[in-house]
Amino acid sequence: MSVVEIDKPDAVGDVELAKRAGAGDAGAFEQLYHRHFRRVYSLCLRMLGNPTEAEDLTQEVFTNLYRKIGSFRGDSQFTTWLHRMTVNQVLMHFRKKSTRTEFTTDEGETPVQIVQGTANADRMPIIDRIALEDAIAKLAPGYRTVFVLHDVEGHEHEEIARMLGIAEGTSKSQLHKARLKLRELIRQQAKLN
Repeated sequence: MSVVEIDKPDAVGDVELAKRAGAGDAGAFEQLYHRHFRRVYSLCLRMLGNPTEAEDLTQEVFTNLYRKIGSFRGDSQFTTWLHRMTVNQVLMHFRKKSTRTEFTTDEGETPVQIVQGTANADRMPIIDRIALEDAIAKLAPGYRTVFVLHDVEGHEHEEIARMLGIAEGTSKSQLHKARLKLRELIRQQAKLN
């Protein structure tokens, strides 16, 4: 097999691979899996904070994708469709475990933004990124979900409210409390170092 032939499959777009996979082409599905496995796992890990659960859910996402690939119409980008499917799978996992009910704290803080989003996390030094990821993993599941959906994935509160089945104000409150808790956790980690 020549180098040109090896590179050839990557030239095929996700939409075309999805159409082929929907028609029963196992090789096309395998290419989609290899292209998107890390992204799906990363999203699951950020939302769950547990590598084992993230691995299990990643497999569930791709099993679900295999069953539903024929329904992809191409109205949106394939990555957007897969992202939504992944988020929905994680949210269903939360519902099954009933961890979604943890929405408030005893402190009853007022909504003031203290921590800015993590959109520039890729430019952070590796140690700071590790500290941030550790702090995110320590958040309560409800806080972590809203934080990841809003500050990491960029969803609006209205969209998060629909996805989670909560009020938009609850989403805003969850985000505020998540940011406060992250700030506290990062301060604690800095004192230890």
